[in-house]
Amino acid sequence: MLAFTSAQTVQQPSFSAQYTARGKPLCSITTNPSTLPGISSSSTGNNPLIQSLSRQGDLKQALHVLSQEPNPSQLTYELLIRSCSSQKSLSDGLSVHRHLFDNGFDQDPFLATKLINMYSEVDDVERALLVFDKIRKRTIYVWNALFQALALASRGEKVMDLYRRMNQTEILSDRFTYTYVLKACVVSENMASLLKSGKEIHANILRRGYEGHVHTMTTLMDMYARFGCVNEARHVFAEMRVKNVVSWGVMITCYAKNSMPFEALELFHEMMSRSDTVPTSVIMVSVLQACAALAALEQGRLLHGFVLRRGLDSILPVISALMTVYARCGKIELAQTIFDKMEKRDVVSWNSLISAYGVHGFGEKAVEIFKQMVCSGISPSVVSFVSVLGACSHAGLVEKGKELFRSMVQIHRIQPRVEHYACMVDLLGRANRLDEAVKIIEEMRMEPGPKVWGALLGSCKIHDNVELAERASSRLFELEPRNAGNYVLLADIYAGAKLWQEARRAKQLLEARGLQKVPGRCWIEVKRKIYSFVSVDEQNPQIEQLRALLLRLSMEMKETGYVPRTDIVHYDLDSDEKERILLGHSEKLAVAFGLINSNKGEVIRITKNLRLCEDCHSVTKFISKFTNREILVKDVNRFHHFRDGLCSCRDYW
Repeated sequence: MLAFTSAQTVQQPSFSAQYTARGKPLCSITTNPSTLPGISSSSTGNNPLIQSLSRQGDLKQALHVLSQEPNPSQLTYELLIRSCSSQKSLSDGLSVHRHLFDNGFDQDPFLATKLINMYSEVDDVERALLVFDKIRKRTIYVWNALFQALALASRGEKVMDLYRRMNQTEILSDRFTYTYVLKACVVSENMASLLKSGKEIHANILRRGYEGHVHTMTTLMDMYARFGCVNEARHVFAEMRVKNVVSWGVMITCYAKNSMPFEALELFHEMMSRSDTVPTSVIMVSVLQACAALAALEQGRLLHGFVLRRGLDSILPVISALMTVYARCGKIELAQTIFDKMEKRDVVSWNSLISAYGVHGFGEKAVEIFKQMVCSGISPSVVSFVSVLGACSHAGLVEKGKELFRSMVQIHRIQPRVEHYACMVDLLGRANRLDEAVKIIEEMRMEPGPKVWGALLGSCKIHDNVELAERASSRLFELEPRNAGNYVLLADIYAGAKLWQEARRAKQLLEARGLQKVPGRCWIEVKRKIYSFVSVDEQNPQIEQLRALLLRLSMEMKETGYVPRTDIVHYDLDSDEKERILLGHSEKLAVAFGLINSNKGEVIRITKNLRLCEDCHSVTKFISKFTNREILVKDVNRFHHFRDGLCSCRDYW
């Protein structure tokens, strides 16, 4: 018996499908299937008026005609369902579904896929599940339709349960199956539990020989990237025989979003040199973000020119990313100029400018821009409040921050999230109002996460509060036991209070769990090239020259009042050895490299992956005065502008 199926989605053949018998093609339907021998007009769907109305989007009239049609066809129902989907009309979709059921099409697998897709479009995944449950003949297309619907509804765990059920049947996964189930792994609220499932799917892909499908492998790489598994994503990328623009973009974004901006820029340059791929706006946003993270001004200018040549300057996310580049390279006036010239601004554009002023310590200006945004008719987003509260924290604007926090609910009807509470704890903690910070945590209506407790622990470090530090670190050890930074910070707090035995215990706990402290690393751009430094860098070819310069500057600074902060070196060493360790910090090496290799009068721009230490902060102030150079240092928290022996943070960081 001959049978045919049709579809307009990528996962099935179109309505111009081939008739098959025992898997072999017999003939090809090209236009009107009713002209084929032995196929009546009623069975193929010669309902031209309904079909025409459906295609035109006149759904109400099409349904009226449907009620008088004795023999609707599969194609007629398909077009009606598609029209309901495009108009997102659940009520009309239910009418078509009932009519379809009454006319005996309820067991048609092809129409079941269409119904599942429709219910997904109108955000009614429960009815999509009911369609699936009632269909007895489940083709791979039916399974895929449900996987896609559930993934879009962030029902990742349900997808994995059904995927395991499907694997117990004779149905074999295709490349679309793998795409949907991989996407499902990263949309669940309980993502961590699904990483193992993702790795199992990876193994299935290799066993089934799908490693040559660029789309499947790109989705796999994206899955690893979203879990933060950079090495796994890099391995998949390296093994791909064919790469398209999406593949390159996923890997570049993976680096950019996992604090590897140097690698993101390197890969972008490799893509541009090794392939004829034209970068998309999405790739450009990631590359610009990486450039901003490195404070690489010259690279940013080159990318700005590329954006203009490619005509990407009309795309809001790209322009917002450009603003961020200039702001994070210390050129906040250029960021403001770009913003002022924008013909259209969205909330992301405003957020970028608010954040730019905030991280540079211009809290009052950030608050002013926030108010301008609201007055212009743009409703602040969740990110808007993170940016403006962060700006208040960096500038010590406690009362202004508290006022904005209250306005979230009272005026803008936004319920505070964990990140907003973390901002408030940071704001109060930096200002040494730790009791208020603790009260904020105790009154939270949700479970304080690592960001909140981490903000409190950081404040305890600033103000040497051991008791609160122990409380915060205890919770952090439970919430993120593999985060080495928490153990190191607690050890530093103990050492600062001269509680050496407790400091040793914290370090022993770190070692017992097989964790290592994240090494300090800095980046500096000189003559359009980016150089990386780690503390006590023995590999740099100029290391002896850098040490000699730093030693000479240190001796000169001591004569004018500089006292090395040897107390922050928590090792049982003599003072000379502690000073040697301090002089080997990555930011000092980067500053020295900039002094030797850049032109006189050029601004030295440095990015650091950790918080700027007290001694480096003090030394950089002295160097800016001794050498008459402006030095910009971006650490993990904020920007420091050093000029004439002063810092823009006013020692509040």
